[in-house]
Amino acid sequence: MRRRKGGSEPKKPQNSSSQPADSVAESNQKKGNSAAEDLNSGKKKSGHDENSSNSNWKSKKKQRAKSWNCVDSCCWFVGCICSLWWILLFSYNAMPASFPQYVTEAITGPLPDPPGVKLAKDGLKAKHPVVFVPGIVTGGLELWEGHQCAEGLFRKRLWGGTFGDLYKRPLCWVEHMSLDNETGLDPPGIRIRPVSGLVAADYFAPGYFVWAVLIANLARIGYEEKNMYMAAYDWRISFQNTEVRDQTLSTIKSNIELMVATSGGKKVVVIPHSMGVLYFLHFMKWVEVPVPMGGGGGSDWCARHIKAVMNIGGPFLGVPKAVSGLLSAEARDIAVARAMAPGFLDKDVFGLQTLQHIMRMTRTWDSTMSMIPKGGDTIWGGLDWSPEEGYECCTKKSKNGNNETGAPNDSGNSGNATKVHYGRIISFGKDVIELHSSKIERVDFRGAIKGNNLANTTCTDVWTEYHHLGAGDVKAAADFKVYTAESVLDLLQFVAPKMMNRGGAHFSYGIADDLDDMKYDHYKYWSNPLETKLPNAPSMEIFSMYGVGIPTERAYVYKFSPTADCYIPFQIDTSAEGNGGSCLKGGVFSVDGDETVPTLSAGFMCAKGWRGKTRFNPSGIKTYIREYNHAPPANLLEGRGTQSGAHVDIMGNFALIEDIIRVAAGATGEDLGGDQVHSNIFQWSERINLEL
Repeated sequence: MRRRKGGSEPKKPQNSSSQPADSVAESNQKKGNSAAEDLNSGKKKSGHDENSSNSNWKSKKKQRAKSWNCVDSCCWFVGCICSLWWILLFSYNAMPASFPQYVTEAITGPLPDPPGVKLAKDGLKAKHPVVFVPGIVTGGLELWEGHQCAEGLFRKRLWGGTFGDLYKRPLCWVEHMSLDNETGLDPPGIRIRPVSGLVAADYFAPGYFVWAVLIANLARIGYEEKNMYMAAYDWRISFQNTEVRDQTLSTIKSNIELMVATSGGKKVVVIPHSMGVLYFLHFMKWVEVPVPMGGGGGSDWCARHIKAVMNIGGPFLGVPKAVSGLLSAEARDIAVARAMAPGFLDKDVFGLQTLQHIMRMTRTWDSTMSMIPKGGDTIWGGLDWSPEEGYECCTKKSKNGNNETGAPNDSGNSGNATKVHYGRIISFGKDVIELHSSKIERVDFRGAIKGNNLANTTCTDVWTEYHHLGAGDVKAAADFKVYTAESVLDLLQFVAPKMMNRGGAHFSYGIADDLDDMKYDHYKYWSNPLETKLPNAPSMEIFSMYGVGIPTERAYVYKFSPTADCYIPFQIDTSAEGNGGSCLKGGVFSVDGDETVPTLSAGFMCAKGWRGKTRFNPSGIKTYIREYNHAPPANLLEGRGTQSGAHVDIMGNFALIEDIIRVAAGATGEDLGGDQVHSNIFQWSERINLEL
């Protein structure tokens, strides 16, 4: 064998298997330590990531909590309300039909039978055809032609029903509901017409009845659509224009003639409500007058076709509420809301200009001018007197639990009560309401020269006619201090000349000196009972049926605020309050009535003006007053009540419905017991010095 040099051992290849045991153990130990370190490091890193994730989640949660705002709250609130509504609606529809009546009877005792059921048991049957004449705002109106903003609304109700389009497109709705400022008819490109049939005014809105209860009770004794007729008309336009545009008066005439002919000659019973009373008064004169102005029916048409006219809540002599509505688009309730949120209703908040748009729209409705007080100071009183002097407004409980809302004091003195000047329909300033007229300093406004517009250019699309007045003009109107029924016409002429000139062609508010004067053959006088004669129909009967016992607006305390923005400068002064049981509350003086029509307006003509043979009633038509003392519902389950005397709710008054059914079935006013009076209408009427 060959030896290496240096005698060293040959070099062997390195191999782990050949490493010594202690070296392998040491290497494994190092690897183990390294793996453990890596494991611990991974655990630490994992724990750090987990903590970081938790921290981020909590941070995001806090951010979400911080980002919750009023919009979220509103959404939740609306959602809860909607959910609650659907639950209640489902529950209501799921419960048996008799359940509400069962609950009501469990609380109040057995309910009386509806008048129709009661009288059907007594054997009453349908006899005379019945004609309903709805009042202002209660009849439905539908669209036949409109502008682009009203796309998809053909023959949909713009007035009545759900009023859905009022909320969806309010300015478009106002545009279409307004009439032409010059003609009082349709604006170019717009046609709105009355809904026809009984559905035109059975309900004003879902669940809010007008004629529905009366119709249902008449059906109980055999009436149906062939012998019931709803004389629907466009209540916005003047009475004569309903004939000019729609031939509504001719339609009513022909329908009444058809009903009389098909019922075997039985005359109709006509039941007008509210402004429908004035509309049918106009009709009774129109139908006699020769064509083309009238219907050509002759002087005996009413005698041949009408058994009775049963007027409900009739504003024969107008209502003071019409003045406040035309002057400032207000009544008692609106005045309170205006005082609580003046910016919302008065100014250009969110571009709404609420009251200005209401005034723009309603001032084009000529029909509203039919209810301006008629008869002047002779009927409504002067600066220092009124027929209702001595009326006390304190509310007290009667023995039967009903509210008695005041009573007249014939002596004119009512203890601690302050004398109320009801004849002052409008008073500017709280300081003048109790002063004698001789102590009031007044400045005549009628000679004022108009100028310096109040409104700025942003108001040009909101027509109220106040943009023709300057600050000096407004002050001049307020400096006149007090307005009676006669001078208030001058005030309206001053602030709204276009409206009053247009309305003056269709309505009149005076007292006729000589009813045989040819000028009273013009249609502008036909809806004023003091300027026209009743028809020659001695066998016909006229009823005045209305509620009493509710404070009703009679006079107003105003203030003025001449500003430079889009604003109505006159408004009811809600800070004007009387003492104790005073008739002055929130700037409004109240008297007895049905909440809308004062008793004096509803009852005077049947109590005195038409009682017996007078120059206003030359044939001696019998007249009756039927008053219904207001009793509010005992609880919510009674709804609007069955003894209500309120202007619309009286349409569900069981006593009134029973009287109507009896007359429709053939009874006369004497069969009903003649007059039924709870107020002092006869005493108040005697204080009015009117030549009869």
